[in-house]
Amino acid sequence: MKTALSIAAATLLLSGVAGAAEIKVLSTQATEEAYKELAPQFEASGHKVTTVFTGTLDALKRLSNGETYDLLIMARQQIDELSQSGKVVAGSRTDIAKSGVGVAVGKGKPKPDISTVDALKKTLLAAKSIGYSTGPSGIYVVTMFQKMGIADEIKSKLKQTPTGVFVGSIIASGEAEIGFQQVSELSFFPGIDYVGPIPAEVQLITVFSAGIPTGTKQADAAKALVSFVKAPAAAAIFKKHALDPG
Repeated sequence: MKTALSIAAATLLLSGVAGAAEIKVLSTQATEEAYKELAPQFEASGHKVTTVFTGTLDALKRLSNGETYDLLIMARQQIDELSQSGKVVAGSRTDIAKSGVGVAVGKGKPKPDISTVDALKKTLLAAKSIGYSTGPSGIYVVTMFQKMGIADEIKSKLKQTPTGVFVGSIIASGEAEIGFQQVSELSFFPGIDYVGPIPAEVQLITVFSAGIPTGTKQADAAKALVSFVKAPAAAAIFKKHALDPG
């Protein structure tokens, strides 16, 4: 029996909303696992989807270097900035998923107390090494350390991953004892144990959005893909991968 999503994808083709096309997508990694499950189902519509997954800095560099795509998926702030600079069609931004910042440690290691801001602070001061990313979560936790008043004390212990490299990889290798990244990027990463989200008092929820680049010839097909991942039936897949829909 076809799933509701498969039926929705087939309906797109039968309705003639857009002719079959190849859609080139550039996406950051927080929504990657959910997207990889959704995209093949969308292809039942007759469209073909080709996607590059990378870190925020590399994605922006690719666009700056003139690479062209039909759809962008990244943090809402970046989509808004690209819209303001004329690289994304004004009004085309669509919010698709949300994720908070989480904490993980090496596989089988004792899970530290991060239940309160004070407990998190003590955990960080006791940690031998702390991993964080170059993406939105990484930018945020650096400011969080400053607000907690421990930035100077832990500065020598910080290990930032290059753009496109998951923090989970340096936790799994032992290079970082503890690490921070989007919950969706940490919670299922192999070789590590997810501890939980940072306390609500210091939590940051990042919204990930889609935007249509200016100049694309596949705008209709890209819009159909966005509509598909926004469909009610897709919500369960986002939740399965530790993301909140829209």
